[in-house]
Amino acid sequence: MTTDRRDTPIIAPKMHHATFLTLKLDEMVAWYRTVAGMTPVHYSEAAAWLTNDEANHRIALICHPAVKKAVDKPTSTGLHHTAFEYACFDQWLDNYIRLRDHGIVPFMCLDHGITMSMYYADPEGNGVEIQFDCFGDWAASKEWMWAAREFAENPIGEWFDPDKLVEAREQGLSQDEIHDGARNGKYRPENPPKDVLLPEVY
Repeated sequence: MTTDRRDTPIIAPKMHHATFLTLKLDEMVAWYRTVAGMTPVHYSEAAAWLTNDEANHRIALICHPAVKKAVDKPTSTGLHHTAFEYACFDQWLDNYIRLRDHGIVPFMCLDHGITMSMYYADPEGNGVEIQFDCFGDWAASKEWMWAAREFAENPIGEWFDPDKLVEAREQGLSQDEIHDGARNGKYRPENPPKDVLLPEVY
């Protein structure tokens, strides 16, 4: 099979937003405000359009009378998660502490090599990843992801307990030392998840 350059657009469009159907509009708006600083540009009884940057919206929430609760969502095809990225390790870990103090905790945490990532479930059970780039440079992390045998052999990465990362930072360890420790399993939780499926949310 040959690939023609014309199979792809000359100028690729950028991803702009994701839209979710919901039965919990107000809960979803409040959750995304707390977790990702997203505020409504337009908010009605039937829908909300949220953003946390210069775009008119990054997430849309539609509450339609025909919407039904998802059946067996964790094992159904479809979107697993959306992702938000912090610029650096300290911002990312500080955000974990802030959310933890609000009673919002991740259902799984993974050091993927390219990123360190915490995964949350919104009120409808959609996954939301909060990450930072371990290389601090998209070109460098893209190159590592493409070329590294380590990633090819283990693309999921290593589980970590975020409270152990908080403790390590308080002890004076650097981002790189903590990242290396996580990759080597130093901060594994006592009972790591068995897989990467979303949790069941009721």
